Amino acid sequence: MTGIKTTGEKKLMLFSGRAHPELAEEVAHQLGVGLVPTKAFDFANGEIYVRYQESARGADCFLIQSHTAPINKWIMEQLIMIDALKRASARSITVIVPFYGYARQDKKHRGREPISARLVADLMKTAGADRVVTVDLHTDQIVGFFDGPVDHLFALPILADYVGAKVDRDKLTVVSPDAGRVRVADRWCDRLGAPLAIVHKRRDKDVANQVTVHEVVGNVEGRVCVLVDDMIDTGGTICAAADALFAHGAEDVIVTATHGVLSGPAADRLKNSKVSEFVFTDTLPTPGELELDKITVLSIAPTIARALREVFEDGSVTSLFEEQ
Repeated sequence: MTGIKTTGEKKLMLFSGRAHPELAEEVAHQLGVGLVPTKAFDFANGEIYVRYQESARGADCFLIQSHTAPINKWIMEQLIMIDALKRASARSITVIVPFYGYARQDKKHRGREPISARLVADLMKTAGADRVVTVDLHTDQIVGFFDGPVDHLFALPILADYVGAKVDRDKLTVVSPDAGRVRVADRWCDRLGAPLAIVHKRRDKDVANQVTVHEVVGNVEGRVCVLVDDMIDTGGTICAAADALFAHGAEDVIVTATHGVLSGPAADRLKNSKVSEFVFTDTLPTPGELELDKITVLSIAPTIARALREVFEDGSVTSLFEEQ
């Protein structure tokens, strides 16, 4: 006989960066495993050092890191951690990115602009990632930026079921804050059996985060409106859309988004908004100053954990969302 046969079983190991450890711990709890102890720190000049305290040789390794602020630091840390796993002889490396940084830069609007979302994908591939698991990308086309498999998860079931259980569905209208979210809003309508409305807006191409709302397409008068979006950054777009709905006679407005980026003036805008409730998932940590009664954060960890189990057991991630 030539060669050596082994009878070893597959081994799952879960690793976490320092960006959002609470989510990683909840995913580990859902999977029934512990996070691999990791030594990570910054040198005086800002360089990052990482070393795993256990052997990863021959293991199916899952590395979770959400791209929160300071976003460039955590992307770099994730790349370093991927490289460390590759050099530690991991059998496979699956990168979990609950919030994918630079996703809004997915195409060129004008000449001499980068496509940064593609650059981040290339960096992960070069570092050694075999597979990517992410949640609600800004646009579906980003999946095509990766040469390997991508499991694109959706928070819609969690968010929609929460809203549907709280609101009289006969009075509910699903609202897309712009034309780009109409397809997602349609899925909400199918799940909740509600009509659709659209807020028409125009963004100033030369001024970041500046939006002018023009009109509301659809009947919202006397309705409870749920505004659905993938992310809320400074809050300008969504608060302006909510004001437009109230101006057109909406009885109440609830805002839902998968990713609560909530940077810059978001805290003041959400506090001062007439919106009754903002609903996010915990793909990103919620800033301490935004722990308001009107903010609800739902856990995405069970969805991520189920997807990771399907990946590890060579099952079907798509089957988790086939009822949508």
